[in-house]
Amino acid sequence: MNNPTLPYDRPAPHTPLGRLTARTLTVTAATAALLALTATAASAHGVTGTGGRWYSFIWSGFIHMLAGWDHLLFAGGVLLLSGGIRRGAQMIFLFALGHSTTLIIATMAGWRINATFVDVVIALSLVFVGVVGFFGRPTTWRWFGLSVLGFGLIHGLGLSTRLQDIGLPHDTMPLLARVISFNVGVELGQLLALGLMYMAGDVAKTYLTWRHTWKATHATLAGVGVVAALLLATGVIGVSTAPDEAETESRPTAIGSCQVRERTETYPADGGHPSGDFFNPAQTPPWKDFGHVIGDSWVIVHYRPDLPAAQLTELASYIAGDEGKGVAGGAEPGLTGAFKAVNRYDTLMCQQFDLPALNTFAKNWFTDPRSDTGQP
Repeated sequence: MNNPTLPYDRPAPHTPLGRLTARTLTVTAATAALLALTATAASAHGVTGTGGRWYSFIWSGFIHMLAGWDHLLFAGGVLLLSGGIRRGAQMIFLFALGHSTTLIIATMAGWRINATFVDVVIALSLVFVGVVGFFGRPTTWRWFGLSVLGFGLIHGLGLSTRLQDIGLPHDTMPLLARVISFNVGVELGQLLALGLMYMAGDVAKTYLTWRHTWKATHATLAGVGVVAALLLATGVIGVSTAPDEAETESRPTAIGSCQVRERTETYPADGGHPSGDFFNPAQTPPWKDFGHVIGDSWVIVHYRPDLPAAQLTELASYIAGDEGKGVAGGAEPGLTGAFKAVNRYDTLMCQQFDLPALNTFAKNWFTDPRSDTGQP
């Protein structure tokens, strides 16, 4: 009989979930410890680039979760401590509720949290699970469930920061559809990974019969968290984020006679690829299609409809030629200045016609790591 004054009890050795997951996490945590000691392998995982379609964000969230060793180790540790399918499902639900809530709210509100701080806290969540498990299972689950929910909220802030790094539309409904799609992908990736961990444990149980597996697993899990937190806090592991304030200040604010500013332009959603690259003043530009391809790392040019004929011909030739690959343009009535060019993050404003500045702006963007694949 367990001492009721103790906050923990020993794990039931014959609980299927505890037996299988313990063996799995021993191997997984040891592997992760090696990865955490290698800066390249343990550097904070970013989000892969997406196309403009909302459903492409499902795949992005799915892949991101499968690369999220810290997130998955925490979820696996929670499952191991739970000791049963029903309680495990409850704890994972609380974790998913937490990270889904902050992922959606923070992304919709445009909150950007210091990525290093978030990653350190996520690493410390592994320490928490490891230390709790080392002493046994909680006898009271309410405090543990609230802790899991709290760490889920922190994990969601990390997911939001990564998602915002890739560039998102400003329109409320298209943005919400993409965030929810990304979250669906995250949950699918988490379910797959946890299912694989469970099945791997079923295979490994034949070979891992050491009676100290439980304590060794949680000690290793805590050790991984401590090492990862220290490496992140000291900058040994780099955190992949959007450019910080210092990097933004180092960017050019002018190219030729044109000025560069942060992008504020938005485009309608749900377009496809435009039927052409250059649309003359008599044509209505396909703004929905432009909104789609800007998500594919294109540069969109808005020009004044009454540009002199020679300048209009020069601009059309540039966009239709090899140098203008990945650039599309159309006329914008009421535009002040000769033209402006827009990518995911920045806008080039040209009061005077300066084609070399446009070419430089486009080339800079196509070599920018945030443009995903380079020049289309």
